[in-house]
Amino acid sequence: MVYFDAASTAPLHPVARQALLAALDEGWADPSRLYREGRRARMLLDAARETAAEAVGCRADEVVFTSSGTRAVHTGIAGALAGRRRAGRHLVVSAVEHSSVLHAAEAHEAADGGDVTRIAVDRSGRVAADDYRSALRGDTALACLQSANHEVGTVQPVAEVAEVCRAAGVPLLVDAAQSLGWEPVGGDWSLVAASAHKWGGPAGVGLLAVRKGVRFAAPAPADEREHGRAPGFENLPAIVAAAASLRAVREEAVAERARLTALVDRIRARVPELVPDVEVVGDPVRRLPHLVTFSCLYVDGEALLTELDRAGFAVSSGSSCTSSTLTPSHVLRAMGALSEGNVRVSLPRGASEADVDRFLDVLPGVVRRVREQLGAPAAAEPEVTDEESGLVIDTLGKRCPIPVIELAKVIADVPVGGLVTVVSDDEAARLDIPAWCEMRDQEYVGERDAVHWEHLPPEAAGVAYTVRRRT
Repeated sequence: MVYFDAASTAPLHPVARQALLAALDEGWADPSRLYREGRRARMLLDAARETAAEAVGCRADEVVFTSSGTRAVHTGIAGALAGRRRAGRHLVVSAVEHSSVLHAAEAHEAADGGDVTRIAVDRSGRVAADDYRSALRGDTALACLQSANHEVGTVQPVAEVAEVCRAAGVPLLVDAAQSLGWEPVGGDWSLVAASAHKWGGPAGVGLLAVRKGVRFAAPAPADEREHGRAPGFENLPAIVAAAASLRAVREEAVAERARLTALVDRIRARVPELVPDVEVVGDPVRRLPHLVTFSCLYVDGEALLTELDRAGFAVSSGSSCTSSTLTPSHVLRAMGALSEGNVRVSLPRGASEADVDRFLDVLPGVVRRVREQLGAPAAAEPEVTDEESGLVIDTLGKRCPIPVIELAKVIADVPVGGLVTVVSDDEAARLDIPAWCEMRDQEYVGERDAVHWEHLPPEAAGVAYTVRRRT
């Protein structure tokens, strides 16, 4: 099996394994105690904190360790909002943040007086610093921005947004989970959150850095550990391993960045050449070195990942076509990108050119087989209903990618300037039909309720998506 899902969790780095085993023997005692074993444990904890602070680019007493990256995000957001409650209850986040940030925003919004502004992104998934400037208000307590997107790899303008926030007197929390293993967070940030298993450390260790001078109130009952910001007994062996692996991957980062960037560039260039009707998403230049995402038209995402798994490749997807979710990835939706047949390839350190070449050899056949499996569904006959709507395709009850497949089947039979309307009750169609139009140089006219068409059953709750043939 070739593991190409490092953005979800990276394999344990050899240095992390060595440090973990050593710390199990040396760091088992309570680091708050004064006897010999406790002092030894305290030395290990302090050394780990110094190492992490150096990698982050802050003071050691600004770093605390939490039980996960998600806990670091939740603690950072809740603590900053509580510390600046007098300033206001307004929170600003980007629309493509990790779900941990968005869940914290939803919880804040549900609380009394909580108000959230979500910043839109461009087609590459990147925010504009000016949009943050426009969103900040007198009652803004906190702004959040990821350093790089976890699904498409786009690097965000953190330094520019940090400058905007500093000028407005608003702290900026940066989720650096995907980037901290590559480089420090740039700019005048206020809080940074990260997760050890993203850079090759053990799972169950998060990192939260809070700059001196940032108003912060611990959201949970405090104790004497981790400056009162992360209560409970520290998982010292895992913390030691996390810090050791962070130092190791940062020492390897320059060489690995160049090597993995070349491999990802190869995937970005070759996939559209090898597989027809593919959209490569994310910024082609300002991106993480190891991550590439593409979407394949007319493909069921779950079937595609299953077939790639059978072929020996572990990848992930933001597609809506899975048994666990019937809605597209919030990242792809915010970008306006195609969600069907979505594949995220994220190379671990040490990934080989041979493995990438074999993936490129296998992918076209896998996509072709999945398309063949979906290529002959029983499609409703298009019927002419009125001059305004042209051809109408009823795909009610059919899931992604069937609505787009049926649209593609009939578009060639429509005269240039003619209309095709697809009626669907699949949420993914709202994203995928406009994305298909952009890929195929057709005009997306818009959407409306479908209940007014007489040929549909009264209980139909579909949406009508209308396309004008341009070419």
